[in-house]
Amino acid sequence: SMAINIQNHYAVAVVTLAAPESLNALTIPDLVELRDSLRQLQDDEQVRCIVMTGEGAKSFCTGVNLRDTMPPEGLFVKNNFLGSAADAGRDGYTRLVDLSDLEIWKPMIAAINGYCLGGGLELAMQCDLRIASETASFGLPEDKVASVPAAGGVQQLLRAIPAAHAMKLALTGDRIDAASALRMGLVSDVTPAEDLLSEALSVAERIAANGPLAVQAVKRLALETSHLAPREYIAQSNLHWGLLRDSADRIEGRRAFAEKRAANFEGR
Repeated sequence: SMAINIQNHYAVAVVTLAAPESLNALTIPDLVELRDSLRQLQDDEQVRCIVMTGEGAKSFCTGVNLRDTMPPEGLFVKNNFLGSAADAGRDGYTRLVDLSDLEIWKPMIAAINGYCLGGGLELAMQCDLRIASETASFGLPEDKVASVPAAGGVQQLLRAIPAAHAMKLALTGDRIDAASALRMGLVSDVTPAEDLLSEALSVAERIAANGPLAVQAVKRLALETSHLAPREYIAQSNLHWGLLRDSADRIEGRRAFAEKRAANFEGR
């Protein structure tokens, strides 16, 4: 399938969700392809930052496209003990939207160009930064159809924005526009539609210019230690600082600073 397109801009990989006929709702094969692609990008030493966006101006992603899913076979509890790939073919598609098992430590930026709803918002919230077009809109509409966000959407929203806004969105299923998302802190920037990708690439390139091992360590600290008590997360921060201290990049960073020049990091 060609629903997941990848283009490299130097050290930045742009992952485009390209299923415009379904407003970029992703089928099970699309989600499997997205997961495989992200895993390959994590292991590609040339790639230092990932931008995820949707094809066309209308939609970033509207979640999972269920056109090919049959009514579930077998017990949910039995399938739940299967690996996520095996479960996906048996109605466990929601587990494919959770990217945490992929261990993507390279920063991911969501460039959001339209509808960002349900599972699409869950994907965007798993990105480290979100930049929106003026045409973007956001929502978790699951309870409007008597369901709940299955890939951590409620909890992600509570971590991303103040609880009053998060709970209002999650309980009403309401959609908000880009200006509201910016005011709440759900996105860091709002741009005119035509500037969205260039703005996302600009931020990605600034990230890609930094020490790549350090950038991944920052993400790992953010994701793996934020729930710890201060004493424990400070210990983890110091451990990662020590891991990086003797790297060639760290030495290059010091030299570049002393010589008042841009550093040339190699990820070693």
